[in-house]
Amino acid sequence: MSEQEHPYVELRAGVRYLRGSRVPLESLIWLWRDGESAEAIREAYPALRLAEVYGALAYYLDHQTEVDHDLAEGLAQFEAQRAAAEAAAAEAADPARYATLRQRFAAARDQLTYLPL
Repeated sequence: MSEQEHPYVELRAGVRYLRGSRVPLESLIWLWRDGESAEAIREAYPALRLAEVYGALAYYLDHQTEVDHDLAEGLAQFEAQRAAAEAAAAEAADPARYATLRQRFAAARDQLTYLPL
């Protein structure tokens, strides 16, 4: 079954969404990989039915290699954009302030636990 035929996930403009919604599959997968249950994910997205959440998770498990690759690419793009924005801001402002903020963000990020890609 292709992505266009899947009952719960559709591909639009290169991004996987839950069919008929504005919710990207990626949003659900990050929560699930952080240990959230399907029921907790459903609570975070009340416009979705529990069956849609389970269907999206089943899709992910069937296409895990491709979806994980896309997640890693998206994360790398985000990090590159963040680094470029920080560099531009540091040039225009107080570099010490941004260095302190980066350290605080890194410390907070280190306290989070993520499942490996």
